[in-house]
Amino acid sequence: MLEAWKTTGGAASPISARLVRQRQSHLYRTRKVRQGPQDTTVTIDGKHCITFCSNDYLGLANDPALVTALQEGARRYGVGSGASHLVSGHSAVHHELETALAAFTGRSRALLFSSGYLANLGVISALVSPGDPVFEDRLNHASLIDAALLSRARLQRYRHGDPQALARRLEKLADKPALIASDGVFSMDGDLAPLPGLAALAREKDALLMIDDAHGLGVIGREGRGTLEYYNLGEDQAPVLMGTLGKAFGTFGAFVAGSDELIEYLIQFARTYIYTTALPPAIAHASLAALRLVRDGHERRERLHGLCRRFIEGAKQLGLPLATHLTGAGQAACVPIIPLILGDNQRTLAASKALEDRGILVTAIRPPTVPAGSARLRITLCANHTKTQVDQLLEALSSVI
Repeated sequence: MLEAWKTTGGAASPISARLVRQRQSHLYRTRKVRQGPQDTTVTIDGKHCITFCSNDYLGLANDPALVTALQEGARRYGVGSGASHLVSGHSAVHHELETALAAFTGRSRALLFSSGYLANLGVISALVSPGDPVFEDRLNHASLIDAALLSRARLQRYRHGDPQALARRLEKLADKPALIASDGVFSMDGDLAPLPGLAALAREKDALLMIDDAHGLGVIGREGRGTLEYYNLGEDQAPVLMGTLGKAFGTFGAFVAGSDELIEYLIQFARTYIYTTALPPAIAHASLAALRLVRDGHERRERLHGLCRRFIEGAKQLGLPLATHLTGAGQAACVPIIPLILGDNQRTLAASKALEDRGILVTAIRPPTVPAGSARLRITLCANHTKTQVDQLLEALSSVI
């Protein structure tokens, strides 16, 4: 694409041509401007909407306790951290949050990163060398895939949610060390990874298992400890756990939790930790308050799971195109990510626009975020939604799909 920056005698540049193709394929992305805080009802581009596309699963992003904690944190610690963790940016509240996250996840230690993307890049690039085999689920988040590619590992992607497919690939390894990386909850499908099967294979092949539980922590499990709690797996079975704070926790940032040796290693060799300004300490202070609300948030989770069940049953009655794992017996865990698979990009955009015209915001998800031919409406529910709002969504969907 560097050629695109050369002038070509008035002809359309490759950049312009690619943007045109993006529009023609109904893949063009546009930003909407929200006024005011994140909530279940928002004003987008001047229009009042009920939103069903946020990752604020527990409704904490605008919770008064977190707003107060952020203000208090800013008074105590200022705004910016001023430097990376290894220079002068690592404050007492960062350290306190890491300790609390380690205890919450049942791990020896935790390490803060400035985003989940940076955490995954940092971990994988630090743990693998060029040519090392890395096995990933085909529907893993882009950050896990990019991390393997940028580390120059030998990336091998196995069929989604299929430990047997992974086993066949692992058989060819001989005794070479390998990393297995998977989402805990898949962000565009809302299904759970088969973690017991992955953990058994990792143990059998002496491979390292890494789980990105960005969409599971806070939501899944009695205590909100995520998919590893749901499957009763500990640090021995899944040594590397990545979690984010910007979804169910309602704040910002990410962390990696594991053994003392793993964390010390990442402090020394994870470039996205070493060379990034530390998370604002006020955010860390607010995240401590969020962690307490998540840990004690049994009622929020029960309310959220009840809304999920209400929507799924209503969608089944209406014959809406639910993802296959939601149409049968499926998984027992309630995940607030519910995709309606429409397939065609243009049809999905039209459905999203029709919902917005009715005052309901649901984003159209298209390739390359999801595989070609599987464009969808990705519906996400929040503990602060009401039953009436869920019923309004179902009524609107019955009209536009």
